[in-house]
Amino acid sequence: MQSRLIHAMAVLFMIAFSFGGSGCASAHRDPLASWNAGPVKTEIVAFVEDVTDPGSVNFVPAAERIATFDNDGCLWAEQPAYFQLLFAIDRVKAMAPYHPEWQSQQPFKAALDGDMRALAKSGERGLLELIMATHAEMTTDEFAETVRLWTETARHPVSGLRYTEMVYQPMLELLEYLRDNGFKTFIVSGGGIDLMRVFSEEVYGVPPEQVVGSSIKTAFVMTDGGPVIRRLAEIDFIDDKAGKPVGIHRFIGRRPIASFGNSDGDLQMLQWTAAGEGRSLCLLVHHTDGDREWAYDKESHIGRLDQALDEAARRGWTVVDMKKDWAVVFGGAPDLVVSR
Repeated sequence: MQSRLIHAMAVLFMIAFSFGGSGCASAHRDPLASWNAGPVKTEIVAFVEDVTDPGSVNFVPAAERIATFDNDGCLWAEQPAYFQLLFAIDRVKAMAPYHPEWQSQQPFKAALDGDMRALAKSGERGLLELIMATHAEMTTDEFAETVRLWTETARHPVSGLRYTEMVYQPMLELLEYLRDNGFKTFIVSGGGIDLMRVFSEEVYGVPPEQVVGSSIKTAFVMTDGGPVIRRLAEIDFIDDKAGKPVGIHRFIGRRPIASFGNSDGDLQMLQWTAAGEGRSLCLLVHHTDGDREWAYDKESHIGRLDQALDEAARRGWTVVDMKKDWAVVFGGAPDLVVSR
């Protein structure tokens, strides 16, 4: 009898130890496992622990824990061109059989020829013409389905991965870490709002109502098949540079306490965040890894990081050295090396 009791107690002890050990391991799981140990990771964790500690003078209530993230070059890659431009080029190629005039008409000819230099020479007007021809005059549902098909089938011209696989694993972990600590995470990007909303929740865990981006005008139209929202060939809002704080005010209604970007296009968003009361975190992703991704900053035509990098140094903002601070860049393949 006594031996049975001892055996039962031993079994219960082992079960309790097993559950206790599992819980302990879970409690000590590193939420930023793809970030190398160092000052940047320490700064991020210290900020989060400080503003979520009710005993801290810097405590921020959960409702006010707003974090905003740029998308291009911050959450996913942006080389050799912004992915939305590559989407537009793919759309031009798909629509070309119905537009024979595009064979000789710029900027469509440049898009069909894959001539990025000529496309760049067309300037902002040419790029807007390309966007309008490929993004407008359809319903929002039709556009969303077109984007969805593209994200499932199109491949990055350098890596061969789907575009939604070209996302940064460390930033995915950061998004989750912030949400686990009561933050509401928003995407605030110069990219098209309707394009990003198609995949933002599945890829980033950010629901469509928490995406702020550039947009074209739309109109409610009653058709024989029922009501639709039609996309018009007219710019509505550009969510870039000084437009980002305006977009944050218009669509979010609270000033962020944390903002994350990678280029001069994000400078005003970080300035707006830093100007708030209390403690804030302003972080720039500096593309320094020419082996696993691309190395670029002040001289780049895509994602130029010049003025913002200088201001970060002056104001003590956090700057991620991608090569040094990230153990992994893309989560789809460990230490993916982008062949060029």
